[in-house]
Amino acid sequence: MAEAFIVAAARTAGGRRKGKLAGWHPADLAGQVLNALVQTTGAAPDSIEDVIMGCVGQAGEQGNNVARGAVLAAGLPESVPATSVDRQCGSSQQALHFAAQAVMSGAQDIVIAAGVESMTRVPMGTPVILPAQNGLGSPMSPRQKERYPNIQFSQFMGAEMMAAKYGLTKDELDAFAYLTTQRAVAATQSGAFKAEIVPIEVVDEDGAKSLHTVDEGIRFDSTLESIRGVKLLREDGRLTAATSSQICDGASGVMVVNEAGLKRLGVEPLARIHHMTVVGGDPVIMLEAPIPGTKRALAKTGMKIDDIDLFEVNEAFASVPLAWLKETGADPERLNVNGGAIALGHPLGASGTKLMATLVHALRARGKRYGLQTMCEGGGLSNVTIVERL
Repeated sequence: MAEAFIVAAARTAGGRRKGKLAGWHPADLAGQVLNALVQTTGAAPDSIEDVIMGCVGQAGEQGNNVARGAVLAAGLPESVPATSVDRQCGSSQQALHFAAQAVMSGAQDIVIAAGVESMTRVPMGTPVILPAQNGLGSPMSPRQKERYPNIQFSQFMGAEMMAAKYGLTKDELDAFAYLTTQRAVAATQSGAFKAEIVPIEVVDEDGAKSLHTVDEGIRFDSTLESIRGVKLLREDGRLTAATSSQICDGASGVMVVNEAGLKRLGVEPLARIHHMTVVGGDPVIMLEAPIPGTKRALAKTGMKIDDIDLFEVNEAFASVPLAWLKETGADPERLNVNGGAIALGHPLGASGTKLMATLVHALRARGKRYGLQTMCEGGGLSNVTIVERL
């Protein structure tokens, strides 16, 4: 079977809710990333055989196959097909898996995996809330209710359950939030993100134009004391807004090719897809699946946790990466070395390829070999991807 290589990886800088990227239609924003990937590799636009795009809020401006909308908005040839994927927060990581599987099978040679989410313009939960408001029912079916009686699936509750199950204190959660913020600040100030960020033109309230190149959610003046002072999300809980991922607008993508694609493009690969795993787990605690997913990936590859040089574990809530660290025994110094979603933002469907862009570029910058990325996902799911820098 052929191998899958990443030849380009890029993302926008995150935009805060109603922030700098709020004026961008999500299809147009994603189109900017598609164009950047094509330009970086010098690929002929009509050589792209598919675009697979993750998006969670597939309604309104992100409805009607937003991936195809992005292709058309980018000005790519009409011959370039596209499809949209929803595996909740792992949507664009799953898009990457689909793209890799396509080129490994030989069915296609050059595929773009991408993601987009404008949480400003399509608020979280829109695909469920709008139908319910119009009498069109709920995704929770009668038979699901029989299996899970009196259960309301909630990521917020799942995060609190994770904290309790793994004995994580509020002080530990707060300390992690401070650490990831400091890492994001250091990465930004050192230029660590420069190679992965696609500059996006934005217009301020006075009509002045500028390029958006810095993640807007980073709190550069954050202190441990200020984090500790944030109000709890629930009175008997341990999590706060400061230890939760930020609402974020953004887009991201990677170009994936096989050996034939490498020859057609005449470029050097950034990384090789070494392994892909997806698992399901308890949909009530919901956010725990990265732990068994990581263990399965390591078992299938014959690798040990210490064989991995860098980890990207999505910071949906601080309890997720901290529980993952406890259970896997991973070195915390290798985890989210440039900060994570608590500091940078979590643009839902775009986060998978966003993290992969950060991981691939971090491996190259640090001269490391293996990286592992995993994401907790609604419904108790998780994707795990291991890449090798080349």
